[in-house]
Amino acid sequence: MNTIDWKNLAFGYIKTDYNIRCSYKDGKWGDLEVSESEYLNLHMAATCLHYGQEAFEGLKAFRGVDGKIRIFRLDENAKRLASSCKGIMMAEIPAQKFQGAVLKVVKMNERFVPPYGSGASLYIRPLLIGTSAQVGVKPASEYEFIIFVTPVGPYFKGGFNTTPFVILREYDRAAPLGTGTYKIGGNYAASLVAGQRAYDLGYSAVFYLDAKEKKYIDECGAANFFGIKNNTYITPKSTSILPSITNKSLMVLAEELGMKVERRHIPVEELATFEEAGACGTAAVISPIQRIDDLDENKSYVFSKDGTPGAICEKLYNKIRAIQLGEEEDKYGWITIVE
Repeated sequence: MNTIDWKNLAFGYIKTDYNIRCSYKDGKWGDLEVSESEYLNLHMAATCLHYGQEAFEGLKAFRGVDGKIRIFRLDENAKRLASSCKGIMMAEIPAQKFQGAVLKVVKMNERFVPPYGSGASLYIRPLLIGTSAQVGVKPASEYEFIIFVTPVGPYFKGGFNTTPFVILREYDRAAPLGTGTYKIGGNYAASLVAGQRAYDLGYSAVFYLDAKEKKYIDECGAANFFGIKNNTYITPKSTSILPSITNKSLMVLAEELGMKVERRHIPVEELATFEEAGACGTAAVISPIQRIDDLDENKSYVFSKDGTPGAICEKLYNKIRAIQLGEEEDKYGWITIVE
């Protein structure tokens, strides 16, 4: 543990002591089991390997100003995993078992929770996969639920700083009535080519337009988009966007700051009217957008001329971080303390 440089930690994988597992067989979930192994023993015909029956979540635990370990919006992650399971016909993990497993794995690996003030956190990755062997296209009859944790630094190396995004119309993340609202691996695999192209062009992420008409803003990389103008927080309404728990939280905080909140279709041309813009999600919380380049139309929508985050983005970021770290009252009941 003395070898971990908490302040310079990357957003990657570091082995921790324990992970939690639970099996679904004969129509019911078993007991939680503790494992020290980093590996899974899977049948080569498991449905997760062939037909994509795999869903996951991402949440974080923080060491607060008082030394206590806090998990942010644990109940919302349980709900979203249940929704993903319904969407691809997998056995749902009961919310109580999900939450118990998260608390257990964090407690057992508490020495890996980064210290307060380091800027790092303990990333929690629940994973649910279909494991029964079959070659026909149908739901599995057996499932495995796993949770591992790993300490991580900021998602973007620069931390809370602006980065450029790019619109690439030739790529879609998910179909309008497909699986875009579920947190499943296939949606992320579908974004890898576009994401790599954006990186190769010098951007932090690709900015997706709606797959049906290419008229409206959808998502930015693997994160939700929001724009700020006229004291209003505006975020897209779409049937192909993963419902971000961070975005949901930011909408509440925006209203607390006296702002209006709108969730609606956002025409791409409206980007020119925003005073600030950001991408939001568990990994980065808020990634302020410096500019969005539309290469097809030879346009550039600039939100930060000097590269600094906007005042409202910064207020929202500081407010949500203060709640996560126990610096500010948790008036909405978003925090679960690990006892």
